[in-house]
Amino acid sequence: MELILQNGDYVYDSAGGFQRAENDADTLLRRCLFKLAARRGGIAALPDFGSRMYLVGRALPSERDGAAMKYAAEALATEPVSVHSAEVKPSVGGSAQVRVTLEYLGEVFELEI
Repeated sequence: MELILQNGDYVYDSAGGFQRAENDADTLLRRCLFKLAARRGGIAALPDFGSRMYLVGRALPSERDGAAMKYAAEALATEPVSVHSAEVKPSVGGSAQVRVTLEYLGEVFELEI
């Protein structure tokens, strides 16, 4: 099982150690969220790791959902999930939230970045 990361830091358990993901789906979803949130090319040793979600704002507003879907599929190509949809919602301050819908073993999950 993988260690749990939250806001870039490991999460401690009640014994002072680190929390671990409870099951395979939880581990997979955390890994997918990390890949979607990480900037592609941001880790020199892993140039293909992460997503290009940071480029969504450069697309025309009518094309942003499609761009987010493309970037999510690209980032998660090596994971055993299928990307069903991506929805970009502008927020205050010029940033945006992206909701990505994934399917894993017949279950549908939503991740927000």
